[in-house]
Amino acid sequence: MKIHDVQFIKSAVKPDQYPDYDFAEIAFAGRSNVGKSSMINTLIQRRDMVKTSSKPGCTQLINFFLVNESLSFVDLPGYGYAKVSKKVRATWQPMVENYLAGRPNLLGLILILDIRRDPREEELSLARWLGSHNLPYLVVLTKADKLSKTQQQKRVAAISSRMDRDRDKVIVFSAKTRLGRDTILDEITSLVEWYHTQKGETD
Repeated sequence: MKIHDVQFIKSAVKPDQYPDYDFAEIAFAGRSNVGKSSMINTLIQRRDMVKTSSKPGCTQLINFFLVNESLSFVDLPGYGYAKVSKKVRATWQPMVENYLAGRPNLLGLILILDIRRDPREEELSLARWLGSHNLPYLVVLTKADKLSKTQQQKRVAAISSRMDRDRDKVIVFSAKTRLGRDTILDEITSLVEWYHTQKGETD
């Protein structure tokens, strides 16, 4: 996939605020401060299309972006940051769950983890939920440039085992070096092509 055009569509909190279109959507989810915004910016080759911040927990809305006028990337709020107020944290889970469970456009999800950190219950619960709902997902391990190649492989093995995930479904990524960018886009392309094939069979 070559990305030549990206537009911010809108932010939303609840379903009646979601964009009204037929584009397939790929969602991005991850713990606060995991590098999600930087990863999306690297994928779309825009420096600051998705706002990044040194202060974790800043993304508190569901943000929709139109890619190549044919596909939408959906940036979900980061989770798990303790310094955000309990009231704010309490709104995130239903916001994200409502989107994941009720959005017919949703084609798949990119689950993002810091390669240096073990998955916690939030990641494991989300992975179980996705599996139980037959929603395809890809695990991406960010900040790989902070480890040697040997350390990267050890972390991939450990995280894959912890999540009961095939290693070929776990991608090592770095926003700094762009490692893994093409692989992620290839996976997204394959999923979109499958979607259009299925849609063509049922239309």
